[in-house]
Amino acid sequence: MPAPSVTFDGVSKRYGSTAAVDAVSLTIEAGSFVALVGRSGSGKSTLLKTINRLVEPSTGRVLIDDADVATGPAAALRRRIGYVFQHIGLFPHMSVAENIAIGPRIAGDAAPDVARLLDLVELPREVASRDPAALSGGQRQRVGIARALAPGAKLLLMDEAFGALDPLTRDALGRRLRDLHDELGLTTILVTHDMAEALLLATRVVVMDSGRVVADETPHALLAGSGGEQAQALVAVPREQAQRIAAL
Repeated sequence: MPAPSVTFDGVSKRYGSTAAVDAVSLTIEAGSFVALVGRSGSGKSTLLKTINRLVEPSTGRVLIDDADVATGPAAALRRRIGYVFQHIGLFPHMSVAENIAIGPRIAGDAAPDVARLLDLVELPREVASRDPAALSGGQRQRVGIARALAPGAKLLLMDEAFGALDPLTRDALGRRLRDLHDELGLTTILVTHDMAEALLLATRVVVMDSGRVVADETPHALLAGSGGEQAQALVAVPREQAQRIAAL
């Protein structure tokens, strides 16, 4: 199954008088790795969740390969989309293997190859029989990625998935995610507040502010000064940190 494209067509989401997402029109090409970045409250997570209908737009529509996600049951849509979020959400009463296989089992599909999925996320196969509580935070997040990939999804949504991890684990898992994107031929959308992470992992960085897209550039273009004032304010943070470290 080829990787899909995703299109936001005039998508807005309002909560009373507040526009969390404001008239976003954007196409994410099949096979691309896009980072959504911005300050807290900029609308990036809300926009991401309109793809798998965890948030229903107030106006506009979201298309996957030109098909409106609002047609058909939400549960069936979500089985075609891998979704990984910060708090992981593993079932504590299930083993690692049972957690990974839960999606296909609910759908009535064939059991996934848990051993292969553990290999993909670089976990030893013997963790399959363990409870999630016996794993480190980084290991649990790797299980979360394996679970997201288990149904064979070619669209992967990552919502601040590495936010609770220590820097070494976060960096290693980010590198592995980028490799998996290439190896499996995915379309990946990563929401992150870490601009350095976005620049290092993504092929395209979309900057949001007050619910709107204010910049849409390649990492190279952003580092060269493109994208406008708000984008450059975000780029300035890792750049200045690197300069301060170098000065030490």
